[in-house]
Amino acid sequence: MESEETIAQLRGWFTGRLPEGWFAGPVEIVVDREEIAVVGTLPEPSTESEVEKAAQIDGLIRRFREETRERRIEIAREAERKFRRKVAWGVTCGGETVMFTTLSVPVMTRLRQPERQVLDTLVAAGVARSRSDALAWCVRLVGKHTDTWLAELREALQHVDRVRAAGPDVAT
Repeated sequence: MESEETIAQLRGWFTGRLPEGWFAGPVEIVVDREEIAVVGTLPEPSTESEVEKAAQIDGLIRRFREETRERRIEIAREAERKFRRKVAWGVTCGGETVMFTTLSVPVMTRLRQPERQVLDTLVAAGVARSRSDALAWCVRLVGKHTDTWLAELREALQHVDRVRAAGPDVAT
């Protein structure tokens, strides 16, 4: 869990570094130990037809991705040297978020037989190709159904970080 100060520093750096006009507002920064995800919002199309709107959103996202690729790579390299983490890019348009690049990081876990059987059932049913995919599917499902609870937990962790930072320095 990154501190509010770190996220503010990252948001400030990217806001200062990104070309004007790329996004219709401030970027969202999501950080973990390995990756910084930068997600900007594109202007929403102003058409009433849902079919046309969906096609326009798809076109806007594809155009943005292609037209900004070289600059995004250049900015990502700078940020990776400065912050020592990989950078992922994404956009939100019309309520749809598309990530262009993201890391897939291996995570080691120990599971007992009943837990492995759950994963094996998902593989056998064709829900996932492997135990690894099945576990990722389970994590996404839990995250989807517990968004509010996870948000409260993250907020509580940020409060703990603030209290620790305000406390005495135990290193001396």
